[in-house]
Amino acid sequence: MSKNLTSRAEDYSKWYNELVVKADLAENSAVRGCMVIKPYGYAIWEKMQAELDRMFKETGHQNAYFPLFVPKSLFEAEEKNAEGFAKECAIVTHYRLQNDPDSPGKLRVDPEAKLEEELIVRPTSEAIIWNTYKGWIQSYRDLPLLINQWANVVRWEMRTRLFLRTAEFLWQEGHTAHETREEAIKEAELMNNVYANFAENFMAIPVVKGVKTESERFAGAVDTYCIEALMQDGKALQAGTSHFLGQNFAKAFDVKFTNKEGKQDYVWATSWGVSTRLMGALIMTHSDDKGLVLPPNLAPNQVVIVPIYKTDEQFEEISKLANLMISDLRAKHISVKYDDRTTLRPGAKFAQHELQGVPLRIAIGPKDLENGTVELARRDTLTKEVIALDNLTARVESLMTEIQNTLYKKALDFRDSHITLVDTFEDFKKVLEDKGGFISAHWDGTEETETKIKELTKATIRCIPTDEVPENGTCVYSGKPSKTRVLFAKAY
Repeated sequence: MSKNLTSRAEDYSKWYNELVVKADLAENSAVRGCMVIKPYGYAIWEKMQAELDRMFKETGHQNAYFPLFVPKSLFEAEEKNAEGFAKECAIVTHYRLQNDPDSPGKLRVDPEAKLEEELIVRPTSEAIIWNTYKGWIQSYRDLPLLINQWANVVRWEMRTRLFLRTAEFLWQEGHTAHETREEAIKEAELMNNVYANFAENFMAIPVVKGVKTESERFAGAVDTYCIEALMQDGKALQAGTSHFLGQNFAKAFDVKFTNKEGKQDYVWATSWGVSTRLMGALIMTHSDDKGLVLPPNLAPNQVVIVPIYKTDEQFEEISKLANLMISDLRAKHISVKYDDRTTLRPGAKFAQHELQGVPLRIAIGPKDLENGTVELARRDTLTKEVIALDNLTARVESLMTEIQNTLYKKALDFRDSHITLVDTFEDFKKVLEDKGGFISAHWDGTEETETKIKELTKATIRCIPTDEVPENGTCVYSGKPSKTRVLFAKAY
């Protein structure tokens, strides 16, 4: 496996693309804009999925599955949602192929097999789900309805990049129905907090929790809550969103319930989701010029053991010891791989596991057998230590926590040092060009100013932070009064 990567300083985008492929995470497919997620990449996504799924279920949600296809009439029912996704839709118009009489061996669409109604390949599932909920909800006793689905969606992106933006991607989407406005808002905020908890405690990525501006909201939402992360190149990445949908979808699909007073009312809704884009965030937050760096909480293999030997007898002795170590470590719920491949030399194995970001490497050689020691090598700091076998399990256990915390602190220090307060548009442009990161600046609250700043600088308002303290000031662009600062950045 080739280890040489373009350096981040030389070309960050090229470094990212090379790393995804060389670390065996994913590759481009024969389908334009779609990717093949390879086993190692999918193993990381499975760990993300498992932790998020556990968190969803702990907050009372259940999984279900809804159709991939949405009848066009249903898709059009909520106008803002339909308009928001219209340019990204793939559409099924026919259901059969036939032999092409003009080109033997080729197939063409059977003109007689045109669908009575065109089907949209779901870019998101609100339409089909709310049409279904109409049959599930009659009374307040049916509420709240807390449903999540793990699925794929299709958004016909013209410019794609592995994990960050693909025409088809994997995600989860929660869709909930509530009795009151307050309950729905509480749900949307709760799920945004779940996402923040996951990003910080599992991905080791610090995030800013906030609310999107009207122009950046999800199509059809009343409010969009979000978590925003900062990548090493100073660009922001939206890592998750949670939407308060008000009664918009309930009215579009006529989903009513009889309340406790016996009166009919429309239900209140939320939707929320994260996707395989989180893989891109994980890669870009922690990795370095040597390859992937994975936090232990999400690494498919937290520890890899590499034997170093010259004779079959040495290999046999080392393997016996390795198997005992594996049993002890697995008893502590630490995932371990024993790399006993005979087709690669130890140096090549070290290079591969470094490239793939395994948090901790244990090397055992003949001298270690004699001395009762092993060598530990950390991926995050690239430091090594020799320890006694008697202390191994306890040391590895403590290192898992230490590495996780070190990665989070490093990312947090970087993020915090790249939040810059500016009060003039000249400073705004200078910081954006020279330093990057989040720019904390006053905004007059108008879409006109927001659009103008985006046109001039390509920076967007990432969010209005939820913990932002009110502060009187003047808009960085228009000079008009402002009551709070917002976070701008260039973004993925």
